[in-house]
Amino acid sequence: MAEGGVLMIGSVWRWLTNGANWQGETGIIHRLLEHLQYSGESLLIAALIALPIGALIGHTGKGKWIIAVANAFRAIPSLGLLFVVAMWFVSRLTGDSAYLVPTIIVLVILAIPPLLAGAYSGVSEVDPAARDAAYGMGMSGGQVLTRVEVPCALPLIFSGVRSAALQIIATATIAAAISVGGLGRYLIDGLAGSDYAQMAGGAILVTVLALVVDGALAVIQQLSVPGGLRTTDLSRRKQRAATAAAESAHAA
Repeated sequence: MAEGGVLMIGSVWRWLTNGANWQGETGIIHRLLEHLQYSGESLLIAALIALPIGALIGHTGKGKWIIAVANAFRAIPSLGLLFVVAMWFVSRLTGDSAYLVPTIIVLVILAIPPLLAGAYSGVSEVDPAARDAAYGMGMSGGQVLTRVEVPCALPLIFSGVRSAALQIIATATIAAAISVGGLGRYLIDGLAGSDYAQMAGGAILVTVLALVVDGALAVIQQLSVPGGLRTTDLSRRKQRAATAAAESAHAA
């Protein structure tokens, strides 16, 4: 068994380092760009839908049932949902869009719950003293939301974005089962041809992509979130950062 493992590792390494596998429309670079395109478009659409709604619910305290309904969607099997949506669209669209549109829709649906929960939790947990101070300074409800609550909620908002990004990247892999591109093609095509080195190589590429994307988002979070919101003491972080945000927003 040890020899088999060594041989398998060698086969995967040869597949990954073979220059022919990096070129052309079926090459790793092209598949990687496809995967990033599907994932990026889906994350952007989901964020435009979920973040404003989640922030508004956290601000007003109304519509919490939406959060519960969205979280219920997490229990839906990704592959099953993908096939159901694809079957509905395949007779209504033509060409590549018959498979691409269902993929984007499913990825958006699966990305909305963590984005919604992150925005809602972040805004709703802002220190009430900061809100009171902002209102006392004469801010309107909209100004309190955009200038005080959202900046203070950035750590949890980014947490939701990172979770949604990982969900999308993983699900975009199995989307290859309905004939779209991306890195998932290596798993589907490898399974069809009993090319286990290709399957393992594809899995490694997806894993590396997920780690790189999460790391990039972590760096963006560090650069975007004020230092006071990144302290380890949660209570001090909330009190000091929320008060500072209210004062700076008023000054602006």
